Amino acid sequence: MTHFDRFRIPVVDAVSKSPHSRRMLWAGTGAALLVAATLAVAALPAGGQVDTSKPIRIKTLKPRRVTFEGEVMHANPVAITVRSQENELLIRTFGYSPKVREEMQKIINRGGYQYGDKVRIQYEEGSDVALRIKGKPSKPI
Repeated sequence: MTHFDRFRIPVVDAVSKSPHSRRMLWAGTGAALLVAATLAVAALPAGGQVDTSKPIRIKTLKPRRVTFEGEVMHANPVAITVRSQENELLIRTFGYSPKVREEMQKIINRGGYQYGDKVRIQYEEGSDVALRIKGKPSKPI
């Protein structure tokens, strides 16, 4: 027997000699097996959670068309800048939809909108793209 033997704890001997220790050992093993079985069952997909039906279709709302009335500050083949008639501090710049771009190119070729021309611009709410522009361009200076 060496001097290290007195620090060694005889685990097997303690478990084998005491009946209470054996029960605790089996109870701990049983609890570990129960936890493992619970985790294994929880990992399986439940039948009620799997949805194989068709997707629900949601109707998309058409964007509302809004009209902006104002005076032209600047117009070019890319965009038009308009000051509101109701609020002089409100200035908006609109790009063109493909249809309006063709019309604006024709108007610009004839002289275009001048500063102060009154126009009505229809656009979709929340966007800055002109869908329709109404107004009479004045004669170029």
